[in-house]
Amino acid sequence: METMVSVGNGEVWAEDSGGDGLPLVMVHPGVGDSTIWDRVLSALDGRYRVIRYDARGYGRSPAPTAAYSPAADLTAVLDHFGLERAVLVASSMGGAASVSLTLAAPERVAGLALFVPTVTGYDGLDESELHREVGRLAGAGDTEGIVRLGLGLWGLAGGGTPEADPVAAAHFRAVLPAWFGNVGYQEPDPPAFDRLGEIAAPTVLALGELDRPGVVRFNEETAARIPGCRLVRMAASDHYPMLREPEAVARLVEELYAEVR
Repeated sequence: METMVSVGNGEVWAEDSGGDGLPLVMVHPGVGDSTIWDRVLSALDGRYRVIRYDARGYGRSPAPTAAYSPAADLTAVLDHFGLERAVLVASSMGGAASVSLTLAAPERVAGLALFVPTVTGYDGLDESELHREVGRLAGAGDTEGIVRLGLGLWGLAGGGTPEADPVAAAHFRAVLPAWFGNVGYQEPDPPAFDRLGEIAAPTVLALGELDRPGVVRFNEETAARIPGCRLVRMAASDHYPMLREPEAVARLVEELYAEVR
């Protein structure tokens, strides 16, 4: 069932597969919208109730018109579907929102499956040069240049170019309006990196060994700070594990789910 969910001063598109049992809530990365989970959902084969949504400006969700918090929007999605508890399955940008919600309302998170996540409050990854280059390309109207830059950073497992990896290129190209349209509206949630030791929910964190070295180190540090976190190294993945190894992603989700039931 597809629906639009009110998130305070806006709305987001969401989909509920229906079914019984503890739900999985999938929170997408900034390099793809909720369709990035399609191959993982196929591997899960309808055995779980799954809710996924598009963050503001992504996919089928309208662009924001007022300030918003990613973690508050995730909370609003849980509230809309009447979920007291859920297993959060999140990647990159979605990982930051999910970790922030876990710290703010730990009683609502039964488990965390994190794939190449980001976390607010980490200062060990300098993105300033990347932001300058994206800004330069955007100023020149070179959208395809941004796609090529992005795949060269985050999509090396697929060849690192739009020609070699048209599927990842299509996902990346589709999110660029949100990248620029959300500027000035998305407010960062409070710093979470120094609070990771407070997380009590069972957690698995999977990093892509072909991701950028700085991201790999960041993911290693994140996993080390979460008590009892299981760190998994996905040898064939970059920043798109849901595209590169969807069956392995699904298996990790199922293993975590079995642990928290």
